[in-house]
Amino acid sequence: MDEPYSTEPVVLLNEVFPQDTNSRGTLFGGRLLSIMDTAAGIVSSKFAHKQFVTISIDSLKFMRPAWKGDLVEVTSRVVFTSRTTTGVYVVARRLTRSDWEPEDICAGFFFMVAVDSDMRPTPVPQHVPSTPEEEELWAAAQAARDEMIRSD
Repeated sequence: MDEPYSTEPVVLLNEVFPQDTNSRGTLFGGRLLSIMDTAAGIVSSKFAHKQFVTISIDSLKFMRPAWKGDLVEVTSRVVFTSRTTTGVYVVARRLTRSDWEPEDICAGFFFMVAVDSDMRPTPVPQHVPSTPEEEELWAAAQAARDEMIRSD
């Protein structure tokens, strides 16, 4: 298989608008999940130059809320691969316009499968961890994927 086209992360920046919030003025969890899933798909496509669909999402913990008017910065990067799958680590942070200091609000692994025009899985380039941090993320993604496969 060919080398990855890009191993650079993808960063999305979104504003929390009133229609994105609940009655308490905080960002809906489902809206945040949608943004994170979008970032995972984009970085997978950048990595392999293929179309991807989400196959699973590891347990996500919502650590703190984002509020109406905040900005949400979502960073995604491919940290794991199998034959047809990318494991993407996605971190969401909230930023306020007053200080622009990022505060983690959610993180987790998204597993994306490359598909052809008939929606059949297709091979992807392989990611090779090259730093201790990358090796840790690979191991954590593999453990999450193995747990997902065991629970099928």
